[in-house]
Amino acid sequence: MELSAVVTPATEGGYVAFNPETGTTTQGETIEESLANLREATELYLEEFPLIHSGRSLLTTFQVTAHA
Repeated sequence: MELSAVVTPATEGGYVAFNPETGTTTQGETIEESLANLREATELYLEEFPLIHSGRSLLTTFQVTAHA
């Protein structure tokens, strides 16, 4: 099963990985570690809560007005 991952730098260092299809979130010192942790957490989640649909997430961007 192919799922999505959003990886962002964590304020305290390392990275946070988020799976939008399940809502699982993990962290790790490296991108690879955060993705490995996300894979494990998502597999455990799916054992308990199987996905009903297999639609793909859409990643896009949008703009907001920045305030100085």
